Amino acid sequence: MELIVFDLDGTLLNQESAISDYTSETLKLLADREIAYTVATGRTLHSSKAILEGHRFQLPQAYKNGVMIWHPEQRRFSSGAMLTADELGHIVQACILQSVTPFVFTLEDEQESTVYHPPLRSEVERRLIHNLGIEDNIRARPLDELPSDAAITHVNSIGPSEAIQAILHSVNDEPHLVAYSGTAWEGRQWRWLDVHHSDATKGGAIQVMKELLGIERVICFGDNDNDLSMFETADESYAPANATGEIKSAATAVIGHHDEEGIAHFLRERFGLRSS
Repeated sequence: MELIVFDLDGTLLNQESAISDYTSETLKLLADREIAYTVATGRTLHSSKAILEGHRFQLPQAYKNGVMIWHPEQRRFSSGAMLTADELGHIVQACILQSVTPFVFTLEDEQESTVYHPPLRSEVERRLIHNLGIEDNIRARPLDELPSDAAITHVNSIGPSEAIQAILHSVNDEPHLVAYSGTAWEGRQWRWLDVHHSDATKGGAIQVMKELLGIERVICFGDNDNDLSMFETADESYAPANATGEIKSAATAVIGHHDEEGIAHFLRERFGLRSS
C-alpha cells in the first residue's frame, strides 16, 4: 500500500492558498481509486481545516512540521516533542530583543490550542493574528498567564527581515531548536518565523503514520526546506518548479509549478486518473 503525502503552501495549494477545482477533482479521483493521501504541513490544524474540508482528508495528518499528528476519526492529537520552559525562554528573549512579538502556541488537555503573547507592536502582527485564525478559532491569552506546565508546541512571529534574521541566528545556536523562515505575504521587507523542537520533523511524522497505517511506500510532495526530512524518508519525492534549489536537488524529480496545478497533473499521469 502506498501513501501520498502533500505539503500545502507552495505545493498542493495555489497562490490564493486554496485547492483549485482541478486539484479537488484529482483528489476525488484518488479517493475513488482508494489511493491513500494525507498532509504534512507547517500550518496548524486550525489554519488548514477550512482548506481541507470536503476533500476527503480522512487519514492522520501531520501539523507544525511533525510536532503534532491529528487523528480525524478520534478527533484527537498525538503530540511529539514539546518545547521546554528554558527553550521557550531563549526564543522569547531573542524576539523581544528584536522588538518582535512571540506568539506561543500550547496544546490543552481538551485538544484545543491556546496562544499566549505579549502586547502587539505593529499592524502587521495584527494581520498575522487574523491569518493564523487566532481571532476565530484559537483562544488568546497574555504571555504572563502562560502556565508553568503548559505543553508548548511552537512559536510564531512576524517582523522586519533584519530582525527575523537576527532571531534565526540566535535560535539556531540552540541544540534542540529548529527555526524556519520565509517571505511574508505583506511584502519582502517582512518575514515570518516558526520555531519548534528539533526532534519534531515531517520525516518523523511520516514514519509514525507508516506504522499506524501499515504503509509500505510513501510518495511525497514539497517545496521548502522544512520538507527535506520528508524527502529523506519517502520512497519517492517530487518538487514543484517553484521549490527551493535544495529541495529540487533532493527530489526524485521536479514537476509542474504549484500555481499551474503541477501536482494534480503529475498524479493524473502517474496513476492513470481519468474523469468520468
